[in-house]
Amino acid sequence: MALTRDFKDTVQARARRDPAFREGLLQAGVECLLSGDVETGKIVLRDYINATIGFDELGARTNRSPKSLMRMFGPAGNPQARNLFEVIGQIQRHEGVQLEVRAVR
Repeated sequence: MALTRDFKDTVQARARRDPAFREGLLQAGVECLLSGDVETGKIVLRDYINATIGFDELGARTNRSPKSLMRMFGPAGNPQARNLFEVIGQIQRHEGVQLEVRAVR
């Protein structure tokens, strides 16, 4: 099911004003990727990028074209692990957070 434009605008507006929400989006996107739900992880991270750093700035920070990054996080995108982790690293620096992984049973 495709998200409506109003929903995307609502998510972006909340992310712009609420640091905890931004961190939650980032954490949720990475958790989806780690659990194998790559499609959802890409969607959440794309929403985070659109609401915060933007693809132009992210492209400048990673030395990649913004269009290439948009494709990478698009529905047909298949990012290489190296590129994906570089983007996640840049996002963490931009947000001023460091994600940690821990094992749970």
